Amino acid sequence: QVQLIASGGGLVQAGGSLRLSCTASGRTANTYAMGWFRHAPGKEREFVSSIAWNGGYTNYADYVKGRFTTSRDNAKNAMYLQMNSLKPEDTAMYYCALLTSAAETSSVVAWGQGTQVTVSS
Repeated sequence: QVQLIASGGGLVQAGGSLRLSCTASGRTANTYAMGWFRHAPGKEREFVSSIAWNGGYTNYADYVKGRFTTSRDNAKNAMYLQMNSLKPEDTAMYYCALLTSAAETSSVVAWGQGTQVTVSS
């Protein structure tokens, strides 16, 4: 059983930056793609980014391209999301997940708990 723990959320002003982290327990976590999703009140959960098991492929939603960067460190069983130029519409609970394919945003096999990101205008 893999457990995912997200951290690094907080309150930031528009234009600011935050770095989210997701740590995974379990030796098999490094064989999976990993991804970030977000859920804002009153909206559907949406895909943010994903990264292949070896970091060789990344996938971003159009609304975060050029502002967010995802990376991973398999030696630490960790994935990161560097968020720059944050906008109020980025406000949401952010979740990390394991996927069978970084290119298939619906291929989630495990969810972590969320970390709240709030961007003030």
